[in-house]
Amino acid sequence: MTVADVVARTALPLETVRGLVNDVADEYSAHISVTESGEILYSFPSGFTSRYRGFKAAAKRALGKIGRAFKIAGAALFKAWIMLMLVGYFVLFMLIALAALVLSVAASNSSNSNNRRDNSGGGLFFVSGIFNFIIRIWFYSELTKSFDRRYGAYGRTEPRPKGKPLYKAIFSFVFGDGDPNAAIETRERQAVITYIQANKGIISLPEFMILTGTSGSEADSLVSAYCSEYGGMPEATDDGTVIYRFDALLLRADRPARSSGGFSTPLKLLEKFSLNKTKMNIWFCVINSVNLIFGSYFFVNAMKSGHILTERHFNAASFLYARTYFMMDNFIANPLSFISIGLGVVPLIFSLFFWLIPLVRYALLKKNNEKIKLENLRKNAFMFIWDNPAAVKPGDINPAQKECRPENMATARERVIKDMCRYSVPDVAVNETGETVYSFNELKREKDALFKYRSGVNAADSELGKIIFKA
Repeated sequence: MTVADVVARTALPLETVRGLVNDVADEYSAHISVTESGEILYSFPSGFTSRYRGFKAAAKRALGKIGRAFKIAGAALFKAWIMLMLVGYFVLFMLIALAALVLSVAASNSSNSNNRRDNSGGGLFFVSGIFNFIIRIWFYSELTKSFDRRYGAYGRTEPRPKGKPLYKAIFSFVFGDGDPNAAIETRERQAVITYIQANKGIISLPEFMILTGTSGSEADSLVSAYCSEYGGMPEATDDGTVIYRFDALLLRADRPARSSGGFSTPLKLLEKFSLNKTKMNIWFCVINSVNLIFGSYFFVNAMKSGHILTERHFNAASFLYARTYFMMDNFIANPLSFISIGLGVVPLIFSLFFWLIPLVRYALLKKNNEKIKLENLRKNAFMFIWDNPAAVKPGDINPAQKECRPENMATARERVIKDMCRYSVPDVAVNETGETVYSFNELKREKDALFKYRSGVNAADSELGKIIFKA
């Protein structure tokens, strides 16, 4: 349909329809094409299902809000739980080992007074060693930095830098530190608006693809949303090239400060595994390894030795298991269940998941970073093709930033070139050196038409003029 078709069906004023057609195109995902006469045609291949209204859209928004609320609450509870499990079980296992050694020393002293010095000295040495190990880990400066302690040299004292809370550090190791590109959409919008304002309120679809890194179909849908939100309007040049005008964005008071005619494409940042220091993550690995070892030990020995009912059972069981069973027997009716499940199964499963989650996340992070590199390369490649449409060789697309360099650059180059080929079909040839050369002649024609159209727009028409009234 055209604007005139809508006027004929609705009898609405022409200017009213022109003002509303962009909102309709955005809400119902319209496609835009141009006839030989230069008229804009709007088509709706997906029908008239609203993106913003109706039961489906409302349900989607409601479920999104509920999901976000549950996610925030669940994340808070999970952070507390995972810290208590990791540190709590480590301290518990250390205290059990400490108590077992104390009991062993006491029993040895009472049964063999002639060797008191040797036995007690060896036992106390191990006891003090484990106790010192606990103190070193729990009060390690990278884990629990004091806010009041001071450090310095040559008589100078400075406040010690505030450390990251322990639960945040643990959560960072297991789940990372969030999306570093959470604000990328806002930055892209700012880049697009700045570019439009610096280029006489006009932008073409290829330029929009460069700034956003989207393919032709994605850019076509997204630019309709921009027209709806920022008062844009598609127009056709004399040769049928579609451009988008945003005259309302030119009415600004800070023109000199914000003008920038070139592309300023914001690149996505690569995700990092963790923002913790390496030493901190090593300590978490040590703590979890201790929990894994103790959990495996108690589970295996509970299955192997079972109940300790007689002195023969006590002597046949392993050192730590026998003494732990003896201690638990004074407080718990069924020590075997507590040891096998509470000290075995639960910490064992938790420790395995504590390793498994970061390993899976590392694999997914690596895959996602490759996707980010490809998106950044698409922006860089589209800009290169736009600047040199007549002769594009894949090898010339070679950005220096690591954020734009996927592992397989050859495959990535071919992929982004094909993305541009879907918008503008090129002529393909092989030069004398065997390199494939793409000639985007239609894109060059579109670029020349855009330059001619912009040259015919008078920038003075968008000047604010002198102030004639001031309250």
